[in-house]
Amino acid sequence: MPSTIAALIRAAKGGSFLLENCNPAEVFTPEDLSEEHRQMAATAAQFARDEILPALDDIEAKKPGVLAGVLRKAAEIGFIGVDIPEQYGGMGMDKTTSTVITDHLAVLASFSTALGSQIGIGSLPLTWYGTEEQKQKYLPKLATAEWIGAYALSEASSGSDAMHIRTRAALSPDGKFYILNGEKMWITNGGIADLYTVFAKIDGEKFSAFLVERTFPGLTVGAEEHKLGIRGSSTCPLILTDCKVPVENLLGEPGKGHYIAFNVLNVGRFKLGVACVGGARHALAHTIRYAKERKAFGKSIAEFGLIQRKISAGATRLYSTESMVYRTVGMIDASLDQLGDHGNRTPREIQRRIEEYAVECSILKVYGSEMLTLVSDELLATMGGNGYVEDYPAERFYRDARINRIFEGTNEINRLIITGWLMKRAMKGELPLLPAIKALMDEVMQPPSLDLADDTGEPLAREADMVVRLKKISLFAAGVASQRYLTALEEQQEIMADLADLIAQVYALESSLLRARKLAASGKPAAKTAEAMTALLADESLAFGDQSARRVLAACGEGDELRTQLAILRRLAKFTPADAVSLSRMVARQCIQMEKYPL
Repeated sequence: MPSTIAALIRAAKGGSFLLENCNPAEVFTPEDLSEEHRQMAATAAQFARDEILPALDDIEAKKPGVLAGVLRKAAEIGFIGVDIPEQYGGMGMDKTTSTVITDHLAVLASFSTALGSQIGIGSLPLTWYGTEEQKQKYLPKLATAEWIGAYALSEASSGSDAMHIRTRAALSPDGKFYILNGEKMWITNGGIADLYTVFAKIDGEKFSAFLVERTFPGLTVGAEEHKLGIRGSSTCPLILTDCKVPVENLLGEPGKGHYIAFNVLNVGRFKLGVACVGGARHALAHTIRYAKERKAFGKSIAEFGLIQRKISAGATRLYSTESMVYRTVGMIDASLDQLGDHGNRTPREIQRRIEEYAVECSILKVYGSEMLTLVSDELLATMGGNGYVEDYPAERFYRDARINRIFEGTNEINRLIITGWLMKRAMKGELPLLPAIKALMDEVMQPPSLDLADDTGEPLAREADMVVRLKKISLFAAGVASQRYLTALEEQQEIMADLADLIAQVYALESSLLRARKLAASGKPAAKTAEAMTALLADESLAFGDQSARRVLAACGEGDELRTQLAILRRLAKFTPADAVSLSRMVARQCIQMEKYPL
């Protein structure tokens, strides 16, 4: 179903945020959600309160049938089939609806993990690449959670290096089956799944995907892993020993499995960022409530400045991630709306348009998972000794948060993807990154003219100037690195990662700024809080960007050349700091007053 409101948003080219200025009216924000979206969000939030949280202890203890039972209750409302087309028993809703559902159901990481696998990597490969017969057979069962889905790519020796899997497939002598042999590791929903998307190499060469039912002979589900976190989710190995898979269960084309594996992961990374927003919102609420209730030295610890700093830091990072999430899904839905209802709206074209935002999806995965780590850590710190024991939720949040930096490609891999993806598009002429770098390099070699921005009276003028500066720092560092290493830059992982961090800071700060300005233009009371959080984020982002750029320059030059480059960087990174103490207190007071994330 096409979106109703995101069609008004500009479907900017993926990665273009680094090169173009954007108007607040062109971006989608949570405040732009339609009434239907808000109703769905409220329904999801109520489901989380009424069904997920009451089952928390049983889910975490892996009580048989509980997790699958809650998934089936979610399916009754339509949450599981949100991305599955209506003709196959799903709801076929827009990606914004899917986003708000994922966001507001993310109150328990174990459940969120199982849900994400079911509606994402557990069913999307089939939705996008399945034959009509495969879709008719399996998708209705997945949409109702009658069957649970799982995605089996990782192996003990090929986690991030997915193309080097050892699982093999060979055609049987009668040509009716593929015979699979190998072992898959860390399979989410592995112990409760009925259908697995399994990746194997046909004849040891052709990387391919197969739909493997739990009952197929030769498939054995291993014992549950005992994990640091997300203990209530099912994670098992799969052992394939002469597993007979009917030839009609080959998914997609032989040797084209990498398209399935990697394109589906773009959605997985985006949804993981969304789930981190929902999880952080829940964890921050715990922080605030505990800080209000806990007394020390004769008053609530929420009155202490350093506790308020923890609250405001979490709220600010959450705000920036949330702003990126809804900006990104707005662009995705705007792009999908251009396809209309029929004709061009094929699974392959939908997948291609989502792939356009691969860099934004990787940024959300990295930034969101690290944001949730911060919020969880500050929750534990606020609770002190209580936070370290299992009687309180902090230790669970803390343990659960760690997996997000491993899921869907590690954060290290995704940092390489961010920079590498942009560079590849630039080399193909699909993104005018190289001309932008050249123009910036020409500009910075001119006599200094980058003075601090004048106070124009426009809201967040200082922060807007800092966005411009951060973009220039990113392009400058990328230009220096490209000149030094040329096509061998991809081999310099530390530099690639620092450039990725710079790029992510640009997207986070600009998304926060645009949302704050849009709120200010609407006259909504939340505008002041958004402006304060944007100001806090701006100082943090530019300081972080300056540090990352210094590492890049130092790795690429020396002597007079390096000194010149550092002098240019000092000009670009020049800014007048905000009163972070006052801003932090203001944001914290708003959080404490509302007893939750304030937007």
